[in-house]
Amino acid sequence: MKAPITMIAILGSLNFAAAGTAIAHEDNTEAGTNHWISHVSASKGTPSANQLAPYGYAAARSADREVQLSAGEKYLNVTRLETVRINIAGKSVAWTFDTLGTTPFPLDKIIPGASGITVFVADTLTYSGS
Repeated sequence: MKAPITMIAILGSLNFAAAGTAIAHEDNTEAGTNHWISHVSASKGTPSANQLAPYGYAAARSADREVQLSAGEKYLNVTRLETVRINIAGKSVAWTFDTLGTTPFPLDKIIPGASGITVFVADTLTYSGS
């Protein structure tokens, strides 16, 4: 009986100690708890540069979609955690919009010279509770 109580205590302390430092993607499988714990144990307590970036970050993977923006564009609609290849004025960047709680922002915050275009980030259905 003592061993299961010890395991619960360890898991509980991991949960409270690392709740603010571990950032993991959603996993609804039965093994999801073990998956989350692996993220917690891999966390060093200090957020990465990507986790701290307010507008997301340059993508290391291929884009989910590609957008060509012209000079007259006023806005760009994206979904949180979506990776988009943005082409504008001869510049191209693949960007992951990892932007929890971010209000609309000017595109020139991530692509210099892309002024006048506002980025609107919609929440994903996964995290919206729908």
